[in-house]
Amino acid sequence: MLQFYYHPLSPLARRVWIALLEKKLEFEPIVVNLQQGEQLKPKFLQLNPFHYVPVLVDGDLRIIESLAIMDYLEQKYPQISLLPSNPEIFAKVKMAQMVTNSELGSQVIPLIFNDLDSVKAAKAKRNLKRICKFLSELLDDELYFGGNQFTVGDIVTGNGLILINKLGVELKQFPKIEAYCQRLMEREVWQQTQPSQEQLQPWKEFVKTLIKKKLDKK
Repeated sequence: MLQFYYHPLSPLARRVWIALLEKKLEFEPIVVNLQQGEQLKPKFLQLNPFHYVPVLVDGDLRIIESLAIMDYLEQKYPQISLLPSNPEIFAKVKMAQMVTNSELGSQVIPLIFNDLDSVKAAKAKRNLKRICKFLSELLDDELYFGGNQFTVGDIVTGNGLILINKLGVELKQFPKIEAYCQRLMEREVWQQTQPSQEQLQPWKEFVKTLIKKKLDKK
């Protein structure tokens, strides 16, 4: 059986968690207590020397990095496909996924580490506005970035958009994106995996602590 090492408040681990559930795969969930430093213990470091979740173990194969894990799941377990076969739609799905991973993801830390009315947070929000505009145009009037098909692009992008909204970024000026996020939250798997505001606060404090430690070492 697949073994899935994760923490429910990790946005990157949540991508794989959703993929496993949406694909209806059986797996053994193994929570790594990040707050207690379990990711730094020798047992876990044998799985991932870079000490972060998620990690997926399938027999003798160990995989790190959320995008690599989702690609593996799609190739190994294609019964419920999360990638379109149409080349144009595939390109849109991958664009949404990659823009979220490279552009949107880098704006999350400034929102967590700074007051929302600070200069750094304001700059992050301006960047996110440009990103949301692009994603809104890419989505257009479709249900998902894969058209009628729910895909890995929605897992990555939807998670990112819902997270920045919970961190204080309004999505009302992008009605298509706002409706899209609401649509995702109607899915049973998303209701099961998305953290509440109360659960999010300890994660924010944990991230702040990690950043401060890194800054202190410089």
